[in-house]
Amino acid sequence: MALVDHLGITVGDLEQGRAQFHPVLTALGYEFGSEAEDGISWHHGDETEIIIFAPRGEDTGPHVHGRAGWQHLAFAVDSRGDVDRLHAVAVAAGWTVVREPKIYERFNEHYYASFVEDASGVRVEFMHNPPRAS
Repeated sequence: MALVDHLGITVGDLEQGRAQFHPVLTALGYEFGSEAEDGISWHHGDETEIIIFAPRGEDTGPHVHGRAGWQHLAFAVDSRGDVDRLHAVAVAAGWTVVREPKIYERFNEHYYASFVEDASGVRVEFMHNPPRAS
């Protein structure tokens, strides 16, 4: 089965990206990986690595949600409390609240999530969706 090995995300400003991504990723259990002139990485054991890259070229405007390309990345967590905690970590690190933590009944009556965006317009979701009782 194919799994996501790594995810590369271009941010408008690498240092601002570090300041916003590092607290969130470490709160999710990622560890700092490596740093180069044009990128910074975090890894989760042998699982998915997340890398942020400095912009290339002249068009360094923010990503706009709803246009072609990235929509959002959802991190599944173990509890509603984890959603609330990660949401607070992101907000403290300068992420903008898109949607506060709440139940999203349009998905199902147990789907609890929040959505935030970094300064580059990269949207992340923290979600808890427990298995349905059979």
